[in-house]
Amino acid sequence: MHHFPVRVYYEDTDMAGIVYYANYLRYIERARSDWVREIGIDQNAMRDEGLVFAVRRVEADYIAPAKFDDELQVETSVEQVTAARLVLKQVVKRDEQPLFQAVVTIVCIADTGAPARLPANIRLLVH
Repeated sequence: MHHFPVRVYYEDTDMAGIVYYANYLRYIERARSDWVREIGIDQNAMRDEGLVFAVRRVEADYIAPAKFDDELQVETSVEQVTAARLVLKQVVKRDEQPLFQAVVTIVCIADTGAPARLPANIRLLVH
C-alpha cells in the first residue's frame, strides 16, 4: 500500500469551506504519479518508447467532506493487473476516516492513440 500526504488549501475548497468534489481526482492523480515513480516506473522513458498511461475509468464515492487545512492521506493499492489494464483502489482519509474512494482503471496507449498492452516489466513491478 502506498501512502501520499495531502494538505487541503483554501484554493481546494468551495464557498462552504469543503473540498470541491473534482479536487479529489487531483489528489488521487498526484498519489498515483508518486506511486508509479516510487515503484521504479519511468514515465518519461515510457513516453520516449511511444507509450503513456491513460485513465480509462473512474468509479468514485464521496463519503464525507474534507475541509480547509485538513491533513489527508491517499492510500493506493493494486486491485488487479492484466495484460491490458491496471486497476487501483484509492482511498482519501483524514486520520482513519475514509472521505473519498475510487477504483481507477489505467491502460497504456501508443503515441498514435491506439490501445497497447502494459509492458511486461511494468506488470512485474506492480504484482
